[in-house]
Amino acid sequence: MAHPTAVFFSPDAPAPPAIIQDWLAARDIAVVIARSTHELMGIALRSRPRVVIFDAADKPEIALRACRRLKSDSFTGVIPAIALSSDADEALESAFSAGADEIVRDRMSPEETIARLNAMLRRAERDLRVHPSTRLPGPPEIEAEILRRIHAGGHFAVCYADLDHFKEYNDRYSYSEGDRIIRILAQILHDVVKGICPDDGFVGHIGGDDFISIVPPGRSSEICAEIVEIFDLLVPYQYSMQDRRAGYYFGKDRRGQLHRVPLMTVSIGIVTNERRHFTHPAQVSELATEMKSYAKTLAGSVYVADRRQDAVDGGADGDDEAEPISVIRSGNERFMS
Repeated sequence: MAHPTAVFFSPDAPAPPAIIQDWLAARDIAVVIARSTHELMGIALRSRPRVVIFDAADKPEIALRACRRLKSDSFTGVIPAIALSSDADEALESAFSAGADEIVRDRMSPEETIARLNAMLRRAERDLRVHPSTRLPGPPEIEAEILRRIHAGGHFAVCYADLDHFKEYNDRYSYSEGDRIIRILAQILHDVVKGICPDDGFVGHIGGDDFISIVPPGRSSEICAEIVEIFDLLVPYQYSMQDRRAGYYFGKDRRGQLHRVPLMTVSIGIVTNERRHFTHPAQVSELATEMKSYAKTLAGSVYVADRRQDAVDGGADGDDEAEPISVIRSGNERFMS
């Protein structure tokens, strides 16, 4: 297991205060220094630190800007953030507004500081809003984000991604290897979504091998195409050379019968509110699940987009001039009725 780290963000200071260093050392957490927001995000995305400490006492504007950037990303926003602040009330308000989870102020006694830091870590560890293996927002946060977008009134697309033949992979290669595949998929989703939509992209982990991305409708096809391309490029190398060369292996079905198992693929179902009127996240979830399930009936990595519209005056769903579902594979699009 990787050694836990903490990031100390400060443009100038060589190390965190002694009491913070002692607190981290007692938990065997090593300290890494970040001098810029770019450096901080690079470390946070690569290593998922246990905590980030921001030196907001000396140059608060720089530190709190970096804190706000860390907390605005769905992948790194779950990392606990501590702000070292002056005793001024406005400094306290600014730090919390930037997303800090706890504030350490000059006037605090050592006992109060340690107690607050310990409580903050306990809150982070039992926070059920994030998935423990990927540290992505979990179902409650996904639902809240969908509801937020519904209330905002703009158009959005929900992309439901699920792995094919994942259970068989677990059976053959072990659950720990399966967890590694989940983390790889989470990283792909995050990097693609945030690379294309840094400000309005969201990635959440429902559980298991199920993920949700929320993006602008106009970018959904581009995003899913890149996810499929990267996944199909990387996944063969997660198998033995023999399985990779063959393109399949033999596994047992529920009846104990041997059958050929293809290499893993990813299926994505896309729904938008461009032709639908959603009032509750459950409606979005139901339709996204339907699209994802349809995608899984097709061979290979694929993403499908719902093009139907709500019924008008009790009529049937759909638009006579539009294909109801678009099915796209490897950048090639065809339409299914």
